[in-house]
Amino acid sequence: MKILVACGNGVGSSLIVKMKVQSVMDELGIPCDITHSSIGQAKSEANKYDLIVISKMFVPEFDQVQGPKIIGLVNILSADEIKEKIEAVI
Repeated sequence: MKILVACGNGVGSSLIVKMKVQSVMDELGIPCDITHSSIGQAKSEANKYDLIVISKMFVPEFDQVQGPKIIGLVNILSADEIKEKIEAVI
């Protein structure tokens, strides 16, 4: 599974969320390749991924994106929320 984690600038918070998503995927036993980027880059490359993980506030920017499943997080630091939402879409 190819996963993209994105934040406003594609630096700090997306890297932290990437590590949390990797931990959740390892726990679930699902092999994956995770990349992190900015929201702008994520929108332009969305069709290359199976799943995109972003802050809930950015979800409307992906309304026209077809293909990947979009997960919008309320609390980007919550491993429980990440796990719950990933389980709901896989």
